[in-house]
Amino acid sequence: MSEVKKIENAKVELTCTVDGDKWSSAIKKAFKKLSANLEVKGFRKGQVPESIVKKHITDEQVQFEAAQDVAQEALVEGIKENDLELIDRPELKIDSVNADACKLTFVCPVTPDVKLGDYKKLEYKVEEVSVSDGDVEAEIDKLKEQKAELEIKEDGTVEKGDITVIDFEGFKDGVAFEGGKGENYELTIGSGQFIPGFEDQLIGMKAEEEKEINVSFPEDYHVEDLKGKPVVFKVKLHEIKKKVLATIDDELVKDLKIKDVNTVDELKNYIKDNLLKNKKFEAENKATEELLNKLIEGSEIDIPEVMISREQEQLVNDYSQRFMSQGITLDQFMKITGQTLDQMKEGFKPEAIKRIKTTLCLGELSKIEKLEPTAEDIAKQYEDMAKQYNMQVDDVKKYVTDDQIKSDLKLEKALDFLRK
Repeated sequence: MSEVKKIENAKVELTCTVDGDKWSSAIKKAFKKLSANLEVKGFRKGQVPESIVKKHITDEQVQFEAAQDVAQEALVEGIKENDLELIDRPELKIDSVNADACKLTFVCPVTPDVKLGDYKKLEYKVEEVSVSDGDVEAEIDKLKEQKAELEIKEDGTVEKGDITVIDFEGFKDGVAFEGGKGENYELTIGSGQFIPGFEDQLIGMKAEEEKEINVSFPEDYHVEDLKGKPVVFKVKLHEIKKKVLATIDDELVKDLKIKDVNTVDELKNYIKDNLLKNKKFEAENKATEELLNKLIEGSEIDIPEVMISREQEQLVNDYSQRFMSQGITLDQFMKITGQTLDQMKEGFKPEAIKRIKTTLCLGELSKIEKLEPTAEDIAKQYEDMAKQYNMQVDDVKKYVTDDQIKSDLKLEKALDFLRK
């Protein structure tokens, strides 16, 4: 038996009473547990007669131990009975214990109250999109670049867009500095790979020419000793390569091996269709983002700090996983950017708050509108996840529960409700 009393935003008191057979059983179990650990002179531990045990262990001790033992089960039942969503560990207070019953109170941090605005008046407006001939030609130009071949310039000088093969070494005050040397390095002029002014000074050079290049590092350069400092690079130009753009013809199109696309005209139609799909997708995402922003702006929520902190931690973990997939550790990233972990978390705070508000608002909407996923919805979600991760459905269920699936689907249904 349990009851709930709200004591403040995002905090309730859950009072549970344990009595009857359940309490009697807990008392016996607690007495046995205390007996097993009791040490009395003249008796082996765990072998003390019950009559002697009762002289050393009071009823209050047994009852208190029993209350501790039943607390977790009482909490779980109380949460389920009152449909509570805890956001942090509760605090336990033992209000009273006697031979017949115990009364426990849990101070529970729960999801905060959400007061939605008039969400039914929100407008979901997707911008109309189109694809011009110029858009298609821009993609064709990219393809020409991708399929371009490099041709060595036997004569002539470096021009913007050329690829140079160079040796270089940097000196500050006549002394070579760490990380300032390279051999047979391919540098595209105009790419902005090197510090400002370096690439421009290669323009006009000939193959096998040597030159000293004077530049200064930016004031915000990541190496302290080089920030804003003038340096000299000794450069030798070995080779100049020029891009020869590909000719887009039917033969090249066939080599692309795109299903049902064999001619230049078919390729252009294919590109146009894809561009249109992408633009529609982007327009829908933008409209959804604007819709959610309006939903949040019209709502009242006081988010507990523990929720924000936890979401910040999750964002750090998400980004850490992305770095790992690129071969960079979180520590390496923080060294490169000069950030501490606390600074990184603080930077994620606005995003964390927005995520939480979005989830809470959609969750509240799903409750108000009674948007419940069906068994078919849940089964389909499992199947979709299995396809996505190339797994069997039963294997997916080892990692994801029905409750998690239901929770996600409720949010999706709430979003679909808003879009209609």
